[in-house]
Amino acid sequence: MTEFEQIGNFQIPPAELVSLLKRYQLLPGIVRELKIDRAIVDIEYSDDDRILALKQFYDRERLTTEERLQHWLDFHYLDRQQLADITIRQFKIEKFKQTNWGDRINAHFLKRKGQLDRVVYSLIRNKDLGIAQEIYFRSIAGEQTFAQLATEYSQGAEAQTGGKIGPVEISVPHPAISQAISTQPLGQVCPPMHLEEWYVIVRPEKIIPAQLDESMRQRLLDELFQIWLQEGS
Repeated sequence: MTEFEQIGNFQIPPAELVSLLKRYQLLPGIVRELKIDRAIVDIEYSDDDRILALKQFYDRERLTTEERLQHWLDFHYLDRQQLADITIRQFKIEKFKQTNWGDRINAHFLKRKGQLDRVVYSLIRNKDLGIAQEIYFRSIAGEQTFAQLATEYSQGAEAQTGGKIGPVEISVPHPAISQAISTQPLGQVCPPMHLEEWYVIVRPEKIIPAQLDESMRQRLLDELFQIWLQEGS
């Protein structure tokens, strides 16, 4: 008699599981998780660690009632023991990250800081070169404020905010816009530049330097972990 794996309302022959993982392109994720399991297998934890890991998971997922917890378990096809195993696995992963890359965060931050600084800038985009040039000359002559010109002439969503965008990390805008923001003095309007179908006028407003706070430390730690994951097994 053929045995089946029961997943929700579906019965799946075990021999078909790998085929299904391939069909749904899930095998790369499985291989990644197997690499993690192999790396953290010897990491130790205490009963207190297990309790804390479970509590932190409940808090993060807002599983404040028995009903919510059961709904979460049902949705993910898990039981309580499997959930406990998942949370302690995450604890071990975080410990693995700290052990391997915790002392490299400062150097990684300095390397990445130029991309992590946030900027506020104003932008006007129009598909007509003649109009873009007229906007530029009106702006530098002080005939109208940049915000007024953006509201009147910009053909993008920034028209609704007087051209103001941000704060965003400096790596977020188009590379040419990021370059202009980085090299142009604050408050000075850049001449129109041609980007795809647009003629774009940019004025950098404010630079907000990135800070190595706890949130940033965790982000950079996760980045270093992801770099390791993408390396060969």
